[in-house]
Amino acid sequence: MSLQDVLREIRAAEVDAGRAPGSARLVAVSKGHTLDEIRASVLTHAALQAGGFPLAENRGQELRDKVAVTQGGVTQGAGAQAWPPLEWHFIGPVQRNKVKYLRAVTLVHTIETAEQAQAIAAAAEGWGRAPDVLLQVHNGEAQKHGVSTEDLPALLREVRGTGLTVRGLMVMAPYDDPQGAERVFAQTALHAQTLGLPELSMGMSDDFPAAIRHGATLVRVGRRLFTPASGVDRAGAQDAGRAGNGGAPDLS
Repeated sequence: MSLQDVLREIRAAEVDAGRAPGSARLVAVSKGHTLDEIRASVLTHAALQAGGFPLAENRGQELRDKVAVTQGGVTQGAGAQAWPPLEWHFIGPVQRNKVKYLRAVTLVHTIETAEQAQAIAAAAEGWGRAPDVLLQVHNGEAQKHGVSTEDLPALLREVRGTGLTVRGLMVMAPYDDPQGAERVFAQTALHAQTLGLPELSMGMSDDFPAAIRHGATLVRVGRRLFTPASGVDRAGAQDAGRAGNGGAPDLS
């Protein structure tokens, strides 16, 4: 499926939900894909979405390496092209020893402890700028990351106390459970409203229309934007990882 197709589905979901066009923003999950794949599948059409185009990574070193090439750089070869403006998001578990790789990040989706926020705030003092953050809400599956809904207000206070700007909440839907996804999206949207947080990162390749129906402002789509490479069934591999990967969640 092309970027244009995904954007059309997002716009259609907005209309069905009675929402304004553009109120749900696509974040392209580029983790695990080469820069050539990213340009071919996404960035060729990046002008279809206003502003810096959001790309999401879940491994610090991979993020660092891609930023080094794309930030103000050009592709190599006879048809060399400048990279368009990019907005980097981080969607992997935040490890204190890997925070140094997040310097170029605009938004971290996966804060679940005050210690993670403290590590980012400390690093940001040296960077001269800090990324905004989202608090990751636990979805009820034992192997997944996130903070319990009961602990959300306390974590919000603690993260704000570090000086970081908390823009909203992020959640992953339960795997292969449409009714569970609807419930988790609705509950997370209610918690965000109660806490006065405007941003909701909800919905992936299989469930973003439902997430938009419940108020998602950011949808994380990867698998449906990229075709299999070199005979490898990327979609199948990502689906398998999503089912049981608690250490590095598949957020696409």
